Amino acid sequence: MDFLWPIKWVIELILVSFHTLFTWMGMGPAQGITWVLAITGLVIVVRAAMIPLFVRQIVSQRNMLVVQPELQKLQKKYKGKTDPDSRQAFAKEQMDLYKKYSANPLSSCLPLLVQMPIFFSLFSVLSESQKGKAGVGLLGKDLAVAFADSSIFGAHLKDTFMTPGASLTVKVLAATMIILMTASQFITQRQILAKNQNPAAMTSQYAQTQKIMLYVFPIIFAISGVAFPLGVMTYWLVSNFWTMAQQFVVIRNMPTPGSEAHKAREARLAKKGKSTAPKAIVTSEGEVPAVEPVKTQRAQPVSKTRAKKNVK
Repeated sequence: MDFLWPIKWVIELILVSFHTLFTWMGMGPAQGITWVLAITGLVIVVRAAMIPLFVRQIVSQRNMLVVQPELQKLQKKYKGKTDPDSRQAFAKEQMDLYKKYSANPLSSCLPLLVQMPIFFSLFSVLSESQKGKAGVGLLGKDLAVAFADSSIFGAHLKDTFMTPGASLTVKVLAATMIILMTASQFITQRQILAKNQNPAAMTSQYAQTQKIMLYVFPIIFAISGVAFPLGVMTYWLVSNFWTMAQQFVVIRNMPTPGSEAHKAREARLAKKGKSTAPKAIVTSEGEVPAVEPVKTQRAQPVSKTRAKKNVK
């Protein structure tokens, strides 16, 4: 039984819908650019639908950074204690902290995990179409063959870097896309570490994990990318560009308190004469409101007549 069948059906619906739209606009139904734009439309629909999940991820990541000082205190408290009771108590207090601050250590991987079934479904749709097989939904046999055989810059969307007898054009295009995929993933993660991290939390285990991910994911893309069809790499590359742009907007407008991006935002707001008071932190107990600075009223000048009356 194909457990990806529902996802594949939806992917084919979106893909064929955009293909039909661009064909109606006058583009060739068998042209590679038509299918590339259809894949781009698929990315836009999928990533737009994931915006609420992404916002939730950002909130959870920020809360993870907020909770780091408390976690470090907890680690010092139980340092050297290896008995079962201490381990159990440490685990319980750690989970209580995560719950209190609504933090999730796996939050940074959540959007990626959600996208993986979509990615593998598209990979499956392309793999079957290059064998002349119809899809599970609107992607009939004729459309499937047209999708696989369509080409851009002389390279078929079904081809991979490792395809036997692949032309130099295919290899150059595949290598270029792999480099762009790797670079965009690295830049996106680097943005977080360089601009959106609180210096006080940089030595925490969570920050160290983020540093490892900075290099691990690009390496995975670089190694596995040689086996991806160009059509699949098109989806992943456009998705990476979306993530990079989305991350830039979030870091600029919702930076982590204490980070370089937060200082830059405060400077921009101060220049415009707007308040730079920190926003509330979202926790399981609700929002903790920011403490507003106490405003003192400027002393008003008193006339001599009023001053004499006050003396009397």
